[in-house]
Amino acid sequence: MLWNVDLTLVDVAIVTRDAYAEAFRVVTGRPLVKLVPPLGRPDSEIVFETLAVNGIVAEDDHLPKFLAALAMAFADRRGRLTKEGRMMPGARDALRSVGRLDGVVQTVLTGTIKSNAVHKLKAFGLDKYVDFDLGGYGEEVYPKATLLQVAQSRAKQRLGTPFTAANTVVIGDSTRDVQAARIGGAAMIGVASGRSMAAELREAGADIVLPDLSNASEVVAAVASLTTPIDRKAG
Repeated sequence: MLWNVDLTLVDVAIVTRDAYAEAFRVVTGRPLVKLVPPLGRPDSEIVFETLAVNGIVAEDDHLPKFLAALAMAFADRRGRLTKEGRMMPGARDALRSVGRLDGVVQTVLTGTIKSNAVHKLKAFGLDKYVDFDLGGYGEEVYPKATLLQVAQSRAKQRLGTPFTAANTVVIGDSTRDVQAARIGGAAMIGVASGRSMAAELREAGADIVLPDLSNASEVVAAVASLTTPIDRKAG
């Protein structure tokens, strides 16, 4: 199981934007005027596009410097996450319930860099349900579909069996999540809790679309319908 983080499990957009503004100032010496909207993009892509729209010509060292500054700025603000952010409805129960299915291992497939993904989930007590070492993250400069395959490879190395569309499920809120699952080789559950509408998720190719995660039984049933006990135990 690969979970998207932002607007699927948590919403911490205010803190994230503030951290981006600080990282931009540290790296460029200028105030951030415009932040490119995430829309399912990885942090590495957001950094390059944000530099461009603010008139900065990207150089080779901009990305590593920016991601390091972003990690530090976000860590400095992690105490604000529960005050200015929120856990998405049903996220904890959904994670806990899916984790009880035989053979399920849960991780994340997110555009967020790893350290920030950990902070986001840990702030709301969701970190105990996922294995962060198996995930795919925004500092890895790959399209999200490739990140999915990287995560599958990590799981294979750890658990000893191949991961395919038969035993890999992605849960996310954007059409980019759906496209990554389709291209990367996974079943897809779309949740219309983010910026993509239910119809858009269906049109993009989601196998199942839910309004949100508030009905844990519904989420479990969706996962179970896209896999089999044998496939899950193989993972």
